[in-house]
Amino acid sequence: MPAIADPRAFLEGLFDAAVAAADPDRMLERCLPETPKGRTVVIGAGKGAAQMARAFEKLWDGPLSGVVVTRYGFAVPCDRIEVLEAAHPVPDEGGLAASARLMSTVRGLTEDDLVVALICGGGSSLLPAPGGDLTLSDEVAVNKALLASGAPIGAMNAIRKQISRIKGGRLAALAYPARVVSLVVSDIPGDNLALVASGPTIADTTSRLDALSLIDQYRLDLPEAVLRHIRNGKDDAPLPNDPRYARNDTRLVASAATSLEAAAEAARRSGVEAVILSDAIEGEASVVGAVHAAIAAEVARRNRPFRKPIVILSGGETTVSIRGNGKGGRNSEFLLSLARRIDGLETISALAADTDGIDGSEDNAGAFADGTTVRRLLEKQRDPAQLLANNDSWSAFHALGDLFLPGPTGTNVNDFRAILVQ
Repeated sequence: MPAIADPRAFLEGLFDAAVAAADPDRMLERCLPETPKGRTVVIGAGKGAAQMARAFEKLWDGPLSGVVVTRYGFAVPCDRIEVLEAAHPVPDEGGLAASARLMSTVRGLTEDDLVVALICGGGSSLLPAPGGDLTLSDEVAVNKALLASGAPIGAMNAIRKQISRIKGGRLAALAYPARVVSLVVSDIPGDNLALVASGPTIADTTSRLDALSLIDQYRLDLPEAVLRHIRNGKDDAPLPNDPRYARNDTRLVASAATSLEAAAEAARRSGVEAVILSDAIEGEASVVGAVHAAIAAEVARRNRPFRKPIVILSGGETTVSIRGNGKGGRNSEFLLSLARRIDGLETISALAADTDGIDGSEDNAGAFADGTTVRRLLEKQRDPAQLLANNDSWSAFHALGDLFLPGPTGTNVNDFRAILVQ
């Protein structure tokens, strides 16, 4: 086949296909619950919650009301569902107010009423609701410690739910005796839906003892008040067999698996074979980048384990243990690590990006890298190794003009990685 003349456009097209496969306008209809005898109340949280709410309004045949919360700048207009905004990834007062609104919205319902929960990634930070005597400052401290720890998202959310009045199925318990149907866009490797947004409407079996073990494992420096709250055992999260959940239902709207399959099919339509390594890859972003680079380099040099031309796809959620004071997110850190190990292999091009459109704290979803990235950085007197050591991958790709900036996508199935070897 002829070479891909514009590798970046090709890779961006695969990203677009992956995002389209998780678009709530396309995916939500097959998950709709039955119309109830009583009221339909919509609640939701996450970086794609507003888009899910808008799609649900279009599809629902009957009256409804409700409120959802999304990240600042991610709101879209809805007619019947109120959209609130709050901070992500570190909670703020806006999130505190949003949590209170969601909890008050589901109180006082009857068994004839239906609560539809629209849940997607990002909801953990958007729904602060400190339990017991804890404060917002305590929850902020926990979030900051978790973000810097390198802990996987499952571990983070197992801890978060133990200090909350809304997470870990507690919001669904407040809605009892109404039936709760949770429609979930999963950003969790392995698609344990109780961990998405720390499961405000879905209970799981992790306990406070599990949380304490994880705190020790990742050596988290948490406020003493937080540790005391978890240890005292007075506010354990409900378990899935709690009778208040007997009539509830959970439905998967979209996930990394479906998005990667859509990207693979888009590649094949362009004449390039595709292979999906996994939709559930976790670990340090820089280490995962090095492993992906080794696979791509082996293909480029020796045509194994896959024959070129090929695009290598993967998903999941890597982590970054913060050591420096630079800018960047896990996808750009992955790419900078990869770039150092494919230096000079100019047949390799890569895109790594978060499917919600934001990687870390800046406005990029990720970046592009190829076999010339390191050389071009050195030409600008930028040391790739030092940039990586300082967690400053954003600055590296910004200097090259290689940031990927699609803007908010309205969905979130976590990391998307595509490596083209021609």
